[in-house]
Amino acid sequence: MKSFVYYIRESFNTAIRALRANLSRATLTTLGIVIGILAIATTMTVSNGLGNNFKESISAVGSDVLYVSRMPWIITGSFLQYRNRPRITYDETEELARRLKSTKAVNPSTATTRNVKYRSTVLENIVVIGTTDKRMLVASGVPESGRFFSGSDVHNRRFVCVIGSEIKEHLFKDSDPLNKDIKIGRYKYRVIGVMETQGSGGFFGGPNFDRHISVPITSFTKAYGSRNREFDIAAKAPSQAQLEAFRYELVSEMRKIRKLKPAEPDNFSINSMDSLMNAYNNVMGVVILIGFIITSFSLFVGGIGVMNIMLVSVTERTREIGLRKAVGARRRMILTEFIFESCALCTIGGLIGLLFSYGIAALINATIMPASLSLPIVLVGILVSFIVGIVSGLLPAMRAAKLDPVIALSYE
Repeated sequence: MKSFVYYIRESFNTAIRALRANLSRATLTTLGIVIGILAIATTMTVSNGLGNNFKESISAVGSDVLYVSRMPWIITGSFLQYRNRPRITYDETEELARRLKSTKAVNPSTATTRNVKYRSTVLENIVVIGTTDKRMLVASGVPESGRFFSGSDVHNRRFVCVIGSEIKEHLFKDSDPLNKDIKIGRYKYRVIGVMETQGSGGFFGGPNFDRHISVPITSFTKAYGSRNREFDIAAKAPSQAQLEAFRYELVSEMRKIRKLKPAEPDNFSINSMDSLMNAYNNVMGVVILIGFIITSFSLFVGGIGVMNIMLVSVTERTREIGLRKAVGARRRMILTEFIFESCALCTIGGLIGLLFSYGIAALINATIMPASLSLPIVLVGILVSFIVGIVSGLLPAMRAAKLDPVIALSYE
């Protein structure tokens, strides 16, 4: 065991001395590896950042909530098969709420855009959501100040509203908006709450809930009408484990409400966060695969560069190899030394590439989206560098190990 450790250590030390003797050449040789590892690490970092950003942007959907709507969130196939579906009406939302016995909450909602005014300040095209007090059970986000509207507010069609943090910032500046009246379109609503900051919708352009205003669905339909308006229904499952069983129940009750015959297809869609995540994973899987194929070319070029320099090194050190063999150096020691030299070149290049990638990740995190160079990415980068080093150094090492000492000593 001791002789093996000594053998490995001596091979490693010899490889390091050879690199130091040709420092400038070694530096230039590692450039291809630096670029390759930088590309791979940055691709993985951006991929993780996009995944986290996407999950954050859809976090308001809720993993145990199913959404009944006219159209699927992710349309596959022809759009024509969905275009003529009937809208979900407010009466259907009430009927579904009466029929579902196992759900924790059924929350209908609809939306429109209106200009919002407070004194002389006007905000244009603000999304106004008509919803119920059950929204607090099916969506993330809670009021930062004040309260959300109650069942009594919904039942009595009160003109109250809960505003997003950006609405508060632009309309009221530093003043307290609670119990102040704002005009949403032509109607006055009293502000009873301000939602906590939930983010701008992320890199993927999701809904910006900070620029939304929520009002009771009853006062919404009274002010803006319900005819020809499309509603969505959020239904919370009894538990995450019962989500699929609850999905079947939801489909069954909606088919009964719409009086669909057994042979007729559904004319509504059941959506969930899983469908968004599956679509995202499918798309990003293809994008990442293409990214790795492209970045692998730079690693391939870098590996060829390392192999070329190692072959040159074997040629330059032919007499030295012959001398070492003449005094008793074995083939495996020569082989190991050159493989170590190649691995050291590639690993150093990989570490430099990871260092640059860390800087790029910090820049992305500061300007575009949350991103960081995680430990698994670092380990993958080092492992790939090491493997490239072994593959690139194998042929030159074998050539060096097979040199005939007599011929090598006579080499000029």
